[in-house]
Amino acid sequence: MDDIWTPAHLAVEHEDAQTLARLLADGADPNEVFGRATLLTHALDVEGDSALQSGQPLTVHTTAVLLAFGADPRLRDPAGNTPMDVAEEYDHQLAIKLLTQHLARQPA
Repeated sequence: MDDIWTPAHLAVEHEDAQTLARLLADGADPNEVFGRATLLTHALDVEGDSALQSGQPLTVHTTAVLLAFGADPRLRDPAGNTPMDVAEEYDHQLAIKLLTQHLARQPA
């Protein structure tokens, strides 16, 4: 399955923030849509699901990298979910705070 994803979505899936940042710095679109997810909704889903499966605390590093490179926190995925919808689904408080800060700085 890994070989069908775009490089940026693959980096998100593996929570590889360093590779993701390098791809974005080299011109990858932070608002890329692939399958049923934007990079940002994918990152939030992976962060949430990984924490549920591992029992480890939620992380926010891939979400933070995407927002730092200009991912749109209002952009809905093909299913109609916003990044905030996904963060709230997982009760991902770090991401909710980060998204809230980014949304407050953007015009509606």
